Amino acid sequence: MTHQSDVLIIGSGAAGLTAALNLAERFKVTVLAKGGLAEGSTAWAQGGIAAVLEPGDTFESHIEDTMIAGAGLNDRRTVEFVVEGAPRAIERLIELGVPFNKEAGDLHLTREGGHSHRRIVHVNDATGWAVQEALLTAARAHANITLVPDKVVIDLATSRHEERYSGAGNVWGVYAVDRASGRVELFTANATILATGGAGRTYLFSTAPRGATGDGIAMAWRAGCRISNMEMMQFHPTCLYNLEVKNFLITEAVRGEGGQLKNPRTGHRFMPDVDPRAELAPRDIVARAIDAEIKRDGLDYVHLDISHMGAEFVTHHFPTIYEKLLGLGIDMTKEPIPVVPAQHYTCGGIMIDLDGRTDLPGLYAAGECTQSGLHGANRLASNSLLECFVFGESAAKHINAHWDALPAPPPIRAWDESRVTDSDEEVVIQQNWTEIRRFMWNYVGIVRTTKRLERAAHRIKMLTDEVGDYYGHFRVTPDLIELRNLLQTADLIVRSALHRHESRGLHYTLDYPETLPVAVDTILVP
Repeated sequence: MTHQSDVLIIGSGAAGLTAALNLAERFKVTVLAKGGLAEGSTAWAQGGIAAVLEPGDTFESHIEDTMIAGAGLNDRRTVEFVVEGAPRAIERLIELGVPFNKEAGDLHLTREGGHSHRRIVHVNDATGWAVQEALLTAARAHANITLVPDKVVIDLATSRHEERYSGAGNVWGVYAVDRASGRVELFTANATILATGGAGRTYLFSTAPRGATGDGIAMAWRAGCRISNMEMMQFHPTCLYNLEVKNFLITEAVRGEGGQLKNPRTGHRFMPDVDPRAELAPRDIVARAIDAEIKRDGLDYVHLDISHMGAEFVTHHFPTIYEKLLGLGIDMTKEPIPVVPAQHYTCGGIMIDLDGRTDLPGLYAAGECTQSGLHGANRLASNSLLECFVFGESAAKHINAHWDALPAPPPIRAWDESRVTDSDEEVVIQQNWTEIRRFMWNYVGIVRTTKRLERAAHRIKMLTDEVGDYYGHFRVTPDLIELRNLLQTADLIVRSALHRHESRGLHYTLDYPETLPVAVDTILVP
């Protein structure tokens, strides 16, 4: 089956839907989701969106906070572009009906780690869900937007898939498996936007949703795009420690509103010993401090305590977290929350410019799957949704302005399913998935060494041969597609980490503990 539209968007989160809404007045837009339309990372975002709105705050201050958190690896031009676009993005979300919290008639602004001012607009502690609902409601109401769930993309359709190969290197759309039928379908368009999110599920412990398997990054790499800074994997300092619930995030705002990190054995508040900003230090510093505390004392977790702020304050600011924890037997108004670091955000990805363009004609990207230059070596809290809005709109603007330079796709070959059969060894996929996530956690985690990275690289090479053989002989399934992308993403992370001979931001290695005087991006070329 072949489906054609003007613009094809892969991903139905903040970046993808923002682009769709900005394109739909003029073009027919198709949005593909791997699962349900609201199952991506956007809906999971608790904290909020950073924007300069408080009297006394300035763009320059937000820019400097972002650059400091990013350990100087940021592209200042990109940071300025995003920060200056933030207030307009908030206005448009308000127009879409996002019910941001207010206080005395004005937007209520909270503060998070790394920020010098209160500049986080939010909807209680479930901002992402409110944003996702507003964007989806608007997209569903637009006649030019077709939302298609349960399509698992295998690869980009490029010039090499043309019936008559042109050699131009264009991207013409994607091949995707329909979950219900298991058949491979072809979706073509003049322009394709990757808004596929990050690669958190490469790790054993992650706050990311089940589908965050690095799909867009892996597909772009295989198609010929440069990938940058994949060693910069952000570990959120405070994920709930619970043997049954493995990926519930305790938002940054809990620390921003007075939460304190303590050793559960001694009750000692340890962050002031590590950094003058204490609990409000950037995430990489807080995550390493917690990791060191756990390893030094043989702990399973540390405590995050906000009970001293009073029950009314806690339940008013964090109703979602309060109810979730209460259901697990933890009353955060009276007792501390057990927390551990967990992989949280992919700061590297597909290289793009300020228009969201990749290296390939006809292919754009926005959001967590990209390396735009905004985050550098560590993302500042609540800059992630902001990046989605700004670059989703930016990519749409460029497509609008340069439509005449985006040719219609030529005839593309259908997917060849004649030589493959169904497999009765699905256990192979599950085993390899578990193995990847475990060795990535152990060898390519918060603190690294060259020896650990080399061990990970050795395992990746062996698994690549195994998965490649499996992929070549059996019918593609959603699980196999994700496994292939996980393995490719893991390879890019390890290669990038081995390439960086310093410690900077999120990449901390015992073999190169010093930071070099000049910050240079790690760029991998296919």
